[in-house]
Amino acid sequence: MFKNTLFFKPVDKELIYEYISRLNSEIKSKEIGYYELPHSEEGTILKAKELKDSFRDLENIVVLGTGGSSLGTKAIKSLLLDKDDKNLIFLENLDPIATERKLANLNFEKSIFLIISKSGTTVETISLLKVLLQRFNLSADSKEFQERFIVITDKNSPLDSFANKFNLKSFYIPHNVGGRFSVFSAAGLVPLTLAGIDSKGLLEGAKESFVFFQNEEFETIMQKAFRYAIHKQASINVLFSYGDIFADFNDWYVQLWAESLGKKDGYSRLGLTPIALIGSTDQHSFLQLLMEGPKDKTVTFLKILNWDNEMSVPKISLDFLKECDFCNELKLESLLNTQCSATMQSIIQEGITTDLIELDKLDAWHIGFLMYYYELLTSTCGLMLGINTYDQPGVEVGKRILKSILKVKK
Repeated sequence: MFKNTLFFKPVDKELIYEYISRLNSEIKSKEIGYYELPHSEEGTILKAKELKDSFRDLENIVVLGTGGSSLGTKAIKSLLLDKDDKNLIFLENLDPIATERKLANLNFEKSIFLIISKSGTTVETISLLKVLLQRFNLSADSKEFQERFIVITDKNSPLDSFANKFNLKSFYIPHNVGGRFSVFSAAGLVPLTLAGIDSKGLLEGAKESFVFFQNEEFETIMQKAFRYAIHKQASINVLFSYGDIFADFNDWYVQLWAESLGKKDGYSRLGLTPIALIGSTDQHSFLQLLMEGPKDKTVTFLKILNWDNEMSVPKISLDFLKECDFCNELKLESLLNTQCSATMQSIIQEGITTDLIELDKLDAWHIGFLMYYYELLTSTCGLMLGINTYDQPGVEVGKRILKSILKVKK
C-alpha cells in the first residue's frame, strides 16, 4: 500500500488539465526514456543474474559511479539493508581517506567492479578506475581486469569504446534516460541484482506506480506539483523522512529535485530547493525554523506503517525521569510514527502546505513504487515551471572550468 494525503485544498481540475495533457504527450512521445524502464528492463535483470551465477565465492560488488550512477542504488541498498546477500561498496568521491578505508580489506579475488558512467567520461569514476588499476597492479589488457570489471554506460560513449577495445562485459543505459532517472535501468538493476536484491520486485512496484497514477489521470501528483511549483511564497520543499534508513533515499531525492528543477529561463532563475531531514532526529534541529521561521517552505512527511520489528520501550521507571514513563511499553515504531503525526499536525496548524506519504512496509515493491512516484512528480514540477527537467547545463559549466584549471596547473 502507498498513500499520499494532501493537507491543502485542491484546485479546480481545469487549472491542471493542460499539464495532464502535456505529461501524457511527453510519455507517448517516448523521447524521455525513464517512462519505459519498468516495462523494458527485465532482460537486464536476467543478464545480471547470469553474470552473478558465473562468479564463484563472490562477496563484494564495487560500484565506481557518482551522482545518478550511484545515489539511487545506494538508496535501495539502504532501504533493503538486511535483505541482500552480498556487500555493495560505493566509490563515488575523490576523497582519499574514504577511498582507502573502503579498499583496505577488499579481497580482489572475491570482488567484481562496475564502472558506471552515463557519459562515459565522469572524472570521478575514471580517476577511481585508475586508482584501482594501480592498487591491484592491473593493466587494461590483463585477464584479471577483463574478467572482473564490467562497464555500464551509454552505447558508443568513450567508456563503451574502451570496453570494446579491452573485451569488457557491458550493459547499456538507454540513450534517452538521464543519469538521475536511471535507477530502473542497468545503472541500478545490475549492482542490485548482483547483490541479491529483488530487482524484479522493484520494477513491479514502479510499473504499479505508473498505472496507479495514470488511472487517476495523475491528479494527486498534479495537485501536489501545482501547489508546490507555483506556490507564491514557498520555493523550498522539505522532505521529513521518519527513520534513519531513509538517509540515502533523502540524498537521492535532493539530487533528483535540485538538478532537475534548478534552471535558468532567459534572465529568470527558476527552481525548487530540496531539503531532506530525518525524523525524529531533526525535530531537535530544524523543526523550530519550520514552526516559527519564514513561511517559504512546503513539507512532505514520509513514514513506514509496519516496520516488522517488535522492539519496545521497557516498562522501567527511573528516578527523576518519570515524566517520560508515558512511552513505556510502546513499540519504537509506534512511538516514531506518533512523533511524525504530532509534528505534522503542528506544521499544518501553522498554515504550512503539507502532505503525507505512507508506505505499508519496506520491500522491493514499495520502494520501486515510491521512487517512480518521485520521478513522476519531478517531471510534473518541471512541466509546471516550464523548464527542461532533463538537462543540467550548470553542472557542465563546472566540468569545463575544472578542465581548464587543471590544464593551467600542468
